[in-house]
Amino acid sequence: MSNKDLLTFLTELSANNSKEWMDENRTWYVHERASFLEVVAEILAALSKVEPRFAELRPKDCMFRQNRDIRFSANKAPYKTNMAAYFSIGGKKAEGPGYYLHIQPGASMVGGGVWMPPAPILKKIRQEIDYSGQELAQILLAGEIKDTFGEMQGEKLKTSPKGFEKDHPYIEYLRHKSFVLSQPIADTDIRSGAFVAIALEAYEKMKPFHSFLSRAINTTDEEDLLL
Repeated sequence: MSNKDLLTFLTELSANNSKEWMDENRTWYVHERASFLEVVAEILAALSKVEPRFAELRPKDCMFRQNRDIRFSANKAPYKTNMAAYFSIGGKKAEGPGYYLHIQPGASMVGGGVWMPPAPILKKIRQEIDYSGQELAQILLAGEIKDTFGEMQGEKLKTSPKGFEKDHPYIEYLRHKSFVLSQPIADTDIRSGAFVAIALEAYEKMKPFHSFLSRAINTTDEEDLLL
């Protein structure tokens, strides 16, 4: 993969975000997309060695479309100025936690967790935090995670969620509407290709966080009653 060309392409796209420019540079776009798909395939292969179910995914199932949905947006630029992929068992629309890769000049990053889950899934995660908040705190405060990712990120409520007291010992976690860890990647690491190893190392470090979220999401209503 020519990562220097990908960053150059995305820089040019950002400066010329129009259908006319894309039509004129379609061959360049197709080349960069194919190169990025090779990276996605490489990451999938590595993830599959640890979790065989990742082998069921195709690279194109993990990659996001370049076109923006502009129907309800004031910004009518037709294309995203990044290339990104999401790795989750079941595909991009799966309810469980996943791993994210985002390539954008000056703003590349890897991440993982659950982004803006629907109400039933959000409820399950909050219930698990209510039951096992100390465990989540230990995971997030562990040196390897805290030193790499900092604090858990994601949009939060300004007040306590319904059903939880504002003085709950883990109210800061309960206020979250997304549950995400992320790590920036320098352009130099994109250009050198080192970002693939950086991403895989980050995903490995996230495993305890993912396990907590997976357990929360996969808990059935019957199991809730037994707790």
